[in-house]
Amino acid sequence: MAILTAHNLGKYFGGQDIFANLNLSVHHGDRVALIGPNGIGKTTLLELLAGREQPTSGEVFKAKLTKIGYLEQHASLITLDGTLWELALTGFATLRQQEVELQQLESQLTEATNDPNYEQLLENYGEAQSKFEHAGGYQYEQVTRQVLTGLGFDESTYQTPVTQLSGGQQSRVQLAKLLLAKPDFLLLDEPTNHLDLASIEWLENYLQDWPGALLVVSHDRYFLDKVATLVWEMNFGRIETYRGNFSHYVTQRAERLIRRQKEYEAQQEFIKKEEDFIQRYLAGQRTKEAQGRRKRLERLVRLERPQFNKKLVINLQTALRSGDLVLATHELIVGYPDNAPLFNCPDVEIRRSNRIALLGANGSGKTTFIKTILKKVAAQSGSIRFGAGVEVGYYAQTHASLDMASTVLDEILSVKNLPIGEARNYLGQFLFAGDDVFKSVGSLSGGERSRVALAKLALAGSNFLILDEPTNHLDIPAQENLEQVLNAFQGTILMVSHDRYFVDALADYTWAIEPASQSIEVTKGGYSDYLATRDEQAARSPASSSESVKKAKLDRQHTKAQERTARQRAKQVAELEQLISDTEAKLAQYAEEVEVASQAQDVSRLQTLGRDYQTTETQLDDLLIQWTELAEEIN
Repeated sequence: MAILTAHNLGKYFGGQDIFANLNLSVHHGDRVALIGPNGIGKTTLLELLAGREQPTSGEVFKAKLTKIGYLEQHASLITLDGTLWELALTGFATLRQQEVELQQLESQLTEATNDPNYEQLLENYGEAQSKFEHAGGYQYEQVTRQVLTGLGFDESTYQTPVTQLSGGQQSRVQLAKLLLAKPDFLLLDEPTNHLDLASIEWLENYLQDWPGALLVVSHDRYFLDKVATLVWEMNFGRIETYRGNFSHYVTQRAERLIRRQKEYEAQQEFIKKEEDFIQRYLAGQRTKEAQGRRKRLERLVRLERPQFNKKLVINLQTALRSGDLVLATHELIVGYPDNAPLFNCPDVEIRRSNRIALLGANGSGKTTFIKTILKKVAAQSGSIRFGAGVEVGYYAQTHASLDMASTVLDEILSVKNLPIGEARNYLGQFLFAGDDVFKSVGSLSGGERSRVALAKLALAGSNFLILDEPTNHLDIPAQENLEQVLNAFQGTILMVSHDRYFVDALADYTWAIEPASQSIEVTKGGYSDYLATRDEQAARSPASSSESVKKAKLDRQHTKAQERTARQRAKQVAELEQLISDTEAKLAQYAEEVEVASQAQDVSRLQTLGRDYQTTETQLDDLLIQWTELAEEIN
C-alpha cells in the first residue's frame, strides 16, 4: 500500500514551470534515490512532498497517520534553548511523557500501600511499564548515544548549547533528531554534507535497516549504491523510475536510451517511407492505398526524440611526456611550522600513469600534504623529489587559482592567449554560452567555478594532475563526464576525494592516512579494495588498547609559541563559524523573501533574489571549505 502519492504534480516559479504533471507513489519499505542535474527541481519536489510548499497544480495524498520527517539541504539555524542532548531527545517526546507518567504511578504506589485501590494501581503500573518497555523506554538514551556517536559527536559535546554549535553541527543534530524520531517517511536532502567518511559509512549501514520509507537526494553515488533500492531520475520535466541501486540505474539507463534511440530511428524511417509512398501515388493509380496509408500515419502515435543532457567537452592532453618516476618522498613528516606533526609519510613513489587516491578523515592532513608537494607549505622534515619532465597542474577545492574579480573569458586568456572567438568556442565546451563568458567569477555558482577551473586545467597541458576534491559542486552527470575524461588521460593523477565512487572508478592505488599510526597506508586498487583490506586486517588483529594507540601517536608536546599559534587559529575558527552562521541566516531570510515574492508573482524581485541567493550560497560553500582547512591546521 502506498503511504504517499502525487497526481499531476506541478510547480510554477519565476515565470516558468519547474516541472508539471508528475505522478509518483512511495510504498512502505521503499528506499528511493532522487537524482538529476543541478537546478532541475529536486529540492522543490521534496518541499512539496513534505508539505512545506504547495503545488501550483496537482495534489499530494498522504496515508492516514503517516508521519513525515524532512532534512533540508541548508538546515535552518536552531534558535531554541537547550543542549545538543536535549534536542536529540525531542525525537522521544511521547516516550519521555510515558516515563513521567510511570514515575507518577510509582509515587502513588509508594503512598497507597493500604489503599483499597492498591491492586488496581498495581495493575495500571504493570500495564504502563510493559507498554514503556515494549516501546524501547529503557534503551532510548543508549540508542541516542549510538546515533550521536555515529554522526561524529563526542560525549563531551552533549551538554553544549545548540545555539553555540556551527551550522554543520546543527545540521548533524537535526539529522540525529530525525533518525531517532523514526518517521514513516523520511526525506533527506544531501544528508552527507557536513559528515566525514566514518559518519557517512555509519549512516549508510543505519539507513539500510530503516523501518519506514526513505527518499534521498545526494550527489554521493557510493552512498546511493549502499542505500537505494529504487532510483527516480528527474530530467526534462519528468521522472523516470529504475529498479535497484545507483549502479543498476546506470546500466538500465544506458540500455533504455539505446533502445529508445533505435525505436525512434526505426519509426522515423517508417514515416519517411510512408510519406514518400503517399506523395508518389496520392494522385496516381494507387490513390486509395495512399489515402489509407495517410490516415494510418495521421493516427500513428509519434515517439519522442530521446533527449540527452549537454556534456562538458574536456580534452586533457599532455604537452610533454614525463619520465617514469614522477614523484618520490624520503623520510617525510607533514605538518605546519610550529605545530605538532600531522603524519609520517613512508618512502613512496608515484610512477608515470599512476592514479593515486589520497584518503583520510577531516583534519588528517590531506590538503596540507598537497600543499607540501606544491611547496606552499614546508615539510617539517624529509624531502620530496620530482622526476624529469614533470609539469604539475593543480585543481584546488577552494578554487584558489581563480580571480574572483576576473571574467570567465579573462581567466582562460590568462592561461593561453587565444583569439577571442577561439576562446569563446573553447568555453562553450564547458557549457558557457553567449554572454556567460563575460560574467565575473565571483558571481558564479560553485559548479560553474568548478567548470572554469577545469577549463584552465585542460588548457595548461600538464602531465601530473593534483586534484583536491574535483567532484565538489558537480552534479552526477558532470561527475560521470569528468570520470570518463580522467580515465582517458595519458598522464599521472594524485587526487584527494571524499567521492568513493569516483575513487573506485579511477584509482589504481589508495593512500590512506590512518589515525592510529599517523602514517600513510598504501593499498593497491580503489576505495572498495582499501575497505576490504582494512576489514581483513581488523578481523585478524585484536583491538588495540588505548595505551598502544597513545604510544603510536607522535609527541604532541607544544612549546609556548605553538600554544600561542593554536590559540590564534582557534580564534580564527570561531570568527569563521560566526560568519557561517550569519551567512546561513541570510540564506534563510532570502528563502522567506522568495516565498513572499512568489506569492505576489513579482518576477523582477524573484530574479534579483535568485541571483542574491546563488551568490550567498557560493559564499557559504567557500566559508565551509575555509573552515575545514583551518580546522585541519589546528588538528
